[in-house]
Amino acid sequence: MTNNASHQPSKKAPVKKTLLASALALGVVAGVTAPTLLSGQPTASAEAVSVTTPAAPVDFSGVVKAVKPAVVSVQVKTKISDGNGSRNFGIPGIPGFEDLPKDHPFNRFFRRFGEGQQGQQGQEGNRRPAPKPRYGQSQGSGFFISEDGFVVTNHHVIDKGSEFTLVMDDGTELEAELVGSDARSDLALLKVKDSKKKFTYVKFAEDLPPVGQWVVAVGNPFGLGGTVTAGIVSAHGRDINARNYESFIQIDAAVNKGNSGGPTFNLKGEVIGVNTAIFSPSGGNVGIAFAIPAEVAFDVVKDLKNGGKVKRGWLGVRIQGVSEDIADSLGLSDAAGAMVTSLDDKSPAKTAGVEPGDVILAVDGTIVKTTRELAREIGRKDPETNVKLTVWRDGKEREISVNLGLFPEQLEAQANGEKAPQEPVKPAMMEEFGLELQANPDGDGVLIAKVEQDSIGAEKALRAGDIIQSVAGKNVNSAAEVKKQIEAVKDDGRKTVLMRIQARNGIRFVALPLKK
Repeated sequence: MTNNASHQPSKKAPVKKTLLASALALGVVAGVTAPTLLSGQPTASAEAVSVTTPAAPVDFSGVVKAVKPAVVSVQVKTKISDGNGSRNFGIPGIPGFEDLPKDHPFNRFFRRFGEGQQGQQGQEGNRRPAPKPRYGQSQGSGFFISEDGFVVTNHHVIDKGSEFTLVMDDGTELEAELVGSDARSDLALLKVKDSKKKFTYVKFAEDLPPVGQWVVAVGNPFGLGGTVTAGIVSAHGRDINARNYESFIQIDAAVNKGNSGGPTFNLKGEVIGVNTAIFSPSGGNVGIAFAIPAEVAFDVVKDLKNGGKVKRGWLGVRIQGVSEDIADSLGLSDAAGAMVTSLDDKSPAKTAGVEPGDVILAVDGTIVKTTRELAREIGRKDPETNVKLTVWRDGKEREISVNLGLFPEQLEAQANGEKAPQEPVKPAMMEEFGLELQANPDGDGVLIAKVEQDSIGAEKALRAGDIIQSVAGKNVNSAAEVKKQIEAVKDDGRKTVLMRIQARNGIRFVALPLKK
């Protein structure tokens, strides 16, 4: 085998299936009794399906032998104290007192005691040596993706590290430097320092493996190094509620602490995913592990290699999911898409004409059913490229072309201009929803002054202090305008009315059911 431990992917052969032929002469086929002929004519019968190529024991030794030299253990040195007391002082040797806070009374006492001793030593001409920095050690896994020493691992493996050491399968230790990392995808790229050696490396797979396909995970669990486990692909598109908005491949190969950043291979020696997390009530392997898909890793690594940072497209919208009630209020046939609740000033979406209340249904023809799918599609696009959004507005679809911006690391706080306070208006009761409304004394919209218990408003998590900004797509500034819009929705035969609500934690849309 050459230094490249992978092969070009071949076209997948379909699973061959055959139908067992009926054999009335035998009376029973696949456990089904032959039907009785009443009319003297043949009758149709259900037939069992048999897989002609059943699964057989698999020998993984060839794959392991090819790819194992490309997998490394990643040791990370992290400074936890600079030696000048900037962390916690602590009292070594006394259980429970090793890591006391800096301002703890016991710490102050022992520090003063030590200073007295130091003063006596000073009179004798002896000085205490300066305190030394303290370091911590963590470890994970990684793998070579090029013969010149580029190594992929997880961001959380190298996060806050100051020194990086790669331990190869033969025990060779190599110093590495950080090229770049990306917290959102939990990927990082290292590079071997000053080495002219050519390394065995592996490639990313071009195709997503089907559920049920055998895979092999190689890594450094619990610091053991060079550990191989096998299993199958359990599922695709897993959302594990991580900061990462990408979906994950679920596998059942044993993955434990220390496997993070290591590769999972198909039987052709291609990396199908980067191991990043496990589901475990106990902290150990329970057969549920998650890997970042090769397609995502390939794109992120390419950006890291060409500048150390990942560039992502940016719309500049805040979104929420579409519930059944919201879909009904808008006339959507399916509860799918991402609803725009607000837009950043001067954002690409706002410049292009996207409005609050729009439901984004597709990006460049790719249907988005959830907010996460929209974030994923936009995040995979390059900045300064045009995308076509399919949005639902005023009961029909329309196309909006948006030139994406560069995803900001931090959204700048938007300063709100102060408005002159207004005289409070007598509250008006909307008994249908259990809401007491009044004009917003601090600006536009209608203030919810009170929400009655066990009311529709309470069921929809409305709270006193929330602001109704619009009803059925129309801005409102008084209780009378709210009622007028609700009556218009009823006249249209709708079962629900959609309200745009500004709450303490942001803006959202709420669909309230209407009484007949």
